[in-house]
Amino acid sequence: QVQLVESGGGLVQAGGSLRLSCAASGRTFSNYVLGWFRQAPGKEREFVAAIRWSAGSTYYADSMKDRFTISRDIGKNTVYLQMNSLKSEDTAVYYCAAKDIYSGTYYFRVASSYDYWGQGTQVTVSS
Repeated sequence: QVQLVESGGGLVQAGGSLRLSCAASGRTFSNYVLGWFRQAPGKEREFVAAIRWSAGSTYYADSMKDRFTISRDIGKNTVYLQMNSLKSEDTAVYYCAAKDIYSGTYYFRVASSYDYWGQGTQVTVSS
């Protein structure tokens, strides 16, 4: 059974940085992609970034690719999201998610295509 556990959220001032972690367990992820999504109050869940577990290929939302970096540590079965130059509009619950790679890269950005989700971690950016 796949489990995804996020950590690292918190309160940070605008311009600051945070690193989120997602510890993944329950299967081998060699043919999986792990993604980060976020959801602000009253808004739809939004794609942030994704990484193919084996190849390490990365995918970003255009609006965040200059400030956010996704990475993974295969030995620790953990995916990270480094967030820099945070803005108040980055305030949201951030979720880690996993799916297989077979549906194609387009679906890496589609929340409904992911099979497994973590519980989320709150990020609050104060201005």
